[in-house]
Amino acid sequence: MSMLRSLSSLALLAAIAIVPAAAFAQQQPIEREMSPQEFKAAGLDKLTPEELARLNGWLGRKIDTVANAAAAQAKDKVEQENRGFFHFGSNEPIVARIAGEFRGFGKGRTYTLDNGQVWRQTDGAALVGVKLDSPDVRINPSISGNAWYLAVKGYNTRTKVERVK
Repeated sequence: MSMLRSLSSLALLAAIAIVPAAAFAQQQPIEREMSPQEFKAAGLDKLTPEELARLNGWLGRKIDTVANAAAAQAKDKVEQENRGFFHFGSNEPIVARIAGEFRGFGKGRTYTLDNGQVWRQTDGAALVGVKLDSPDVRINPSISGNAWYLAVKGYNTRTKVERVK
């Protein structure tokens, strides 16, 4: 289910990248966007053709700026929500806390973070005799591929994990 959500998010991300270009291509002059009554009520019928052209140019640039900002914000949100499922080219670690008690590493264990992400340990790394309440963790992406490694603050042992939620 989470993979389906991730693929849907990636499809949304691809669509967002296309939106700004489509918005410019379809931007109509203001006189075509407004009814004749709205155009007159706004006093735009008093503008010269040159003034109207300048207003349309300004509106086009404004729409361009707003659309690009919205697309960038949406892209960042999709990437942040789906980091761990996909790499997205960022080498920045995910920094969070384990929600609740941590009792060491063990293959197959899941670790729920305070940001809502859930990770499962996929290797046999062990960290025994540890009992911590909500420890700080860092999950770093590998240099290549889509592997991730979880480390608990204060310990040198790290374990390979995969995001499950």
